[in-house]
Amino acid sequence: MSAQSHTEAFNPATGESLGQIPQNTLEDIQHAVSRIRKAQAKWAQLSFSERGKHLRKMQHHLIEHGQEYARVISADNGKTLADAYMTEISSAVLAFDYHIKHAARVLRERRVKGSHIFGLFTRNRLQHVPMGVIGIISPWNYPLAIPMHEILMALMSGNGLLYKAASETQMVGQVIQKIVDAGELPIDLFVQVNVPGRIAGDAFLEAGIDKLFFTGSVPVGKMLMKKAAETLTPVSLELGGNDPMIVCADANIKKAVNGAIWAGLSNSGQSCAGVERIYVHRDVYVPFVKLLKKRVEKLRVGNPADKYTHIGPMTTSRQRDSVSQMLEEAISQGATVEAISKIDETTAQALPATILTDVKQEMRIMQEETFGPIMGVMPFKTIEEAIQLANDSDLGLTASVWTKHHRMGRKIANQLEAGVVTINSHLISHGIPNLPWGGFKQSGVGRTHGELGLLEMTEPRVIVNDYLPLNKQFYWTPVSGFVYRRWVGFMMIVGGAWPAKLKGLLKLIFGLKRL
Repeated sequence: MSAQSHTEAFNPATGESLGQIPQNTLEDIQHAVSRIRKAQAKWAQLSFSERGKHLRKMQHHLIEHGQEYARVISADNGKTLADAYMTEISSAVLAFDYHIKHAARVLRERRVKGSHIFGLFTRNRLQHVPMGVIGIISPWNYPLAIPMHEILMALMSGNGLLYKAASETQMVGQVIQKIVDAGELPIDLFVQVNVPGRIAGDAFLEAGIDKLFFTGSVPVGKMLMKKAAETLTPVSLELGGNDPMIVCADANIKKAVNGAIWAGLSNSGQSCAGVERIYVHRDVYVPFVKLLKKRVEKLRVGNPADKYTHIGPMTTSRQRDSVSQMLEEAISQGATVEAISKIDETTAQALPATILTDVKQEMRIMQEETFGPIMGVMPFKTIEEAIQLANDSDLGLTASVWTKHHRMGRKIANQLEAGVVTINSHLISHGIPNLPWGGFKQSGVGRTHGELGLLEMTEPRVIVNDYLPLNKQFYWTPVSGFVYRRWVGFMMIVGGAWPAKLKGLLKLIFGLKRL
């Protein structure tokens, strides 16, 4: 441990220091992986029930200290206390329940029947083997909920963990450490390290982890995937979104407006699956915008500690400046500020919630991930046009369709290029632990959560037991010409058209007669 280097945590609303966390060295990471690997070998021998008992202790601790930890999240990240508890603490609590109860069913060893006649002579078993050492690099926007899901999946599937919290939310990282410690896990099974984000991925991969789970930006994800290719280390990447919201002519306008505010502006818009682009049918465009304007102008951005605050500040000054620049660029290109929220000017890094109209699809604010409290609204004429606009992005994490006709909603959803499509809601599936989480296109690689997430934490291993008591199978080398011709006839019967099947049958009968 390097005593000279520390990461200092700051409250984004006030700028006050929350504490200092010592940084680790690259050597610390190398040694950590070796220690984790030894502990993991014993952990993997435990039953799912035994692992679940440890996780249940963690869950009980989280429930007991949930409100306290929500205050830490709010101070460290900048989101409101209600947002911190409902989207982070609650999401983690529900995830415990799912993985403790269902991991055994998903990952149990099972028999697999053979697919053809020769499978009659084998007994096949499919196993899901723990990867070994899982590396998790988590983001600052949901600093507890996102990593806790992955930590639970990794532990229940028998893995050890090397974990790094985002440098911007190290105090939440300390909360996660307390939750894990409450589980009384074997020593060294879970090791948390603190290194700068720019070197974390390379350090994890060079230390020899068995799989990397990373949540962050597309450029960093691409670099990590390239680095992982050197050793063919598997990766799971969740790289953000530019989520569209399609409001049909028959939609419940009040619900759609409320949903847009929730999914686009909560956490100051810093949600990878938050609404960023809104496409509204021209028949309801005016009333939708009018109501959205009315609701947004009543919102107040400020210090989460203030009971009158609806939306907290941006977590980092860098992100605030990036969003401000995209906003100014859109306005200079003709976008209109249709609505803007109230703002407490004394709150550091606060950015008002803003609704833009007169936006164009080619604007950067509609093409790229904004990751801030800004939403652009565009009218459309036909559903086909709306689908085309929604799919016009390199990202495809989630999307939503708003309509009273659920059959039409599903028809539209089937054509959207996104990992999750929600009808009449948005930004909820991450909190439903049995649903897989991940996106299309450059939104990432792989899935977390649910059955698919548990499977991502394991390697499939098949064990085939040939119990036919023969000294030599007929297809083993050397193979006689007689056997070869009979085999050709058999394949004609299995996969040929009717004339071929008949020809193959004659070959087989003739051969058996000779035999």
